[in-house]
Amino acid sequence: MNKLTLVISIFTLLVFNVYGQQKSIKGIVIDENLELIPSVTIFNTDTVEIGQTNIDGEFNITIPKDTNQLIFAFVGMEWLTIQFESNCNQLEVIMMFDAIYDFMTLRRVDRLRKKRFDKLSEVRKKAFGKGIFKTDTVNYKQEFVRYRD
Repeated sequence: MNKLTLVISIFTLLVFNVYGQQKSIKGIVIDENLELIPSVTIFNTDTVEIGQTNIDGEFNITIPKDTNQLIFAFVGMEWLTIQFESNCNQLEVIMMFDAIYDFMTLRRVDRLRKKRFDKLSEVRKKAFGKGIFKTDTVNYKQEFVRYRD
């Protein structure tokens, strides 16, 4: 009986050490006009909701240690997928508005969206200058996704 208890205890500890590793990530989400965005939904890659931003656009979520990709979604904004390093614990995210482009080709729409995407580094510097962001460098990877393929 004593050996069985010891084996079960060791097995339980191993399971918690392997599967119980999580990390906490804090951050803030703004738009292109440096406005804080409340109630942004944060998903993992399986589109399972992990959390939301508060009224001040801030979030504090707990995710598994092996997670390195998050999706941010909000009505009127383009969904944003970012990749970050495993040691990252602070994210400062800028979301782009989802505009309606009537009577334009997808090629033209992509050009207009790409111009706005390329200006996000300037927006980041402005946010840092106004004290919204704590750093002026990006600690995650974000790629431009075209409407047309």
